[in-house]
Amino acid sequence: MHDPKIRHQAITLVRSGVTNAEVGRRLCVPPGTVSYWVHRDRAQRGECPGRPAMVCPVCGGGELDRPAYSYLLGLYLGDGHIVQYAGHRVPSLMITCDDGWPGLMDAADDAMRAVFPGHSTCRVRSAGCHNVKVYSKHLWCLFPQHGPGRKHERRIALEPWQQKIVDVYPWEFIRGLVHSDGCRFTNWTEQRRGGELRRYEYPRYFFTNKSEDILGLFSATLDLVGVEWKVTRRGGRPYNISVARRASVALMDLHVGPKH
Repeated sequence: MHDPKIRHQAITLVRSGVTNAEVGRRLCVPPGTVSYWVHRDRAQRGECPGRPAMVCPVCGGGELDRPAYSYLLGLYLGDGHIVQYAGHRVPSLMITCDDGWPGLMDAADDAMRAVFPGHSTCRVRSAGCHNVKVYSKHLWCLFPQHGPGRKHERRIALEPWQQKIVDVYPWEFIRGLVHSDGCRFTNWTEQRRGGELRRYEYPRYFFTNKSEDILGLFSATLDLVGVEWKVTRRGGRPYNISVARRASVALMDLHVGPKH
């Protein structure tokens, strides 16, 4: 605890043009403490520095970057989760991205910055991956699918306002889902023609998720854009959505493409 007289002296010096570091040296106070005192003083006088606070699009009627949100929603339903650790005042949204896809990390980062203007993002290293994170008090508003337990163990459905966004920006939603829990790869087969064994290769897309609700959202959006798909079952339950028809793969290549 510091004497209030020292705090007032520090604020007076900063107002006169002395830097925080120099004030700290003169008064034997850590520069971070001086910075905090100045911040509190400006906040009390209505001059708190920084960007304007975000106005929530859901509860406050603020603007929303809808294409970026549609993409980020797909990422969240695939490899994202919201958590609020003990002692933290604000929850965080984390999108887990494999280290092999640095372009995906950049895309997730860009989408977060667009949906949450003025908020900083960060990347936390984990084994073989990074968690791209953003903190916001309005995560519960923008992602009402959050709840206790794993996504495939609870019902996942879009709110009417979310469905309207996906209907207008379906490819962004599809891209987010594929970039999180999907892939594009080259399949192959061998056939004997004229006594010669030939290898044939063709690309296809896969989307894998344990949640039947999320698989349903993906397949319904594919129907919306005219992409043909098939479902693969495991243990009698839907598990994979496959896109293999040439015209449909060409559409996916045009609007989604492989992760990078």
